[in-house]
Amino acid sequence: MTMPQQFALDRRLHAFRPDLADARLRGKVEAERFAEGKPMRVALPVVDLREAPRVDSGPQTQLLLGDEVRVFEEADGWCWVQAVRDGYVGYASDFSIENPRGAPTHMVCVPRTFVYPGPDLRFPHTRALSLGSRIAITGEAETRGTRYSILESGEAIIARHVRPVGEHADDYVAVAETLLHTPYLWGGASGFGIDCSGLVQLSMLMTGRNVLRDTDMQAATIGTIVEPDADYGNLRRGDLVFWKGHVAIMADDGTLIHANGHTMSVTFEPLRGAIERIAYLYDYPTVIRRPD
Repeated sequence: MTMPQQFALDRRLHAFRPDLADARLRGKVEAERFAEGKPMRVALPVVDLREAPRVDSGPQTQLLLGDEVRVFEEADGWCWVQAVRDGYVGYASDFSIENPRGAPTHMVCVPRTFVYPGPDLRFPHTRALSLGSRIAITGEAETRGTRYSILESGEAIIARHVRPVGEHADDYVAVAETLLHTPYLWGGASGFGIDCSGLVQLSMLMTGRNVLRDTDMQAATIGTIVEPDADYGNLRRGDLVFWKGHVAIMADDGTLIHANGHTMSVTFEPLRGAIERIAYLYDYPTVIRRPD
């Protein structure tokens, strides 16, 4: 992925502070000391990545179980990290990050699923996982005709709810459509709550494509620009419609799907209706991009 110049030293994507910086930025930024970053992995189902090391600092994005991070500092209950997948920098609670063990073998491929203490859906579940979570599977079992995949911990998950890492969905729009009615959550990036650019990123992740997190980043880096007709009649499924601070996915030539604060959910909406509704409060679309 080519990084546009406007993000060359964007603090969302580069770990540097006056006292500490990523060693890869030596010679580009000034800091009292530099650190290589310790490879670690997310240990909880969903982890908020915050702008500051405080619980009242709202999440800028979220990390999912199994996501790889580089840890530059551990102090006062917080880790200062950079996500390997999209480069996002922020603070995560120290108990949510662990040393990597075996590499994940499978990825959750449904919006949400439960983990059980053993291979039986009648057992009380131990946790819930989001689409895109990465886990290590060590075996299989069957109970009353239902197939389970067995985790390293001995816990079990419905086998058809995971697929091997490296096996990808074909259509990112179809993935987004599985998240219909998921609650809108500012900074959300999971099947439990998601925002507009999180929907784009998570859906594309499931097709094997890593894209940047925020709308301004996506508007500058995904695919190629499409010049819309006066009536937007030349748009097609998969095109991305960007406003300042918002993005929606074309589900067909006249309908979009997006996570939005208007309905507080992932929903379908007629393109023309969305354009006029958003223009009334904010402005018209700024750019249309067609993923490669």
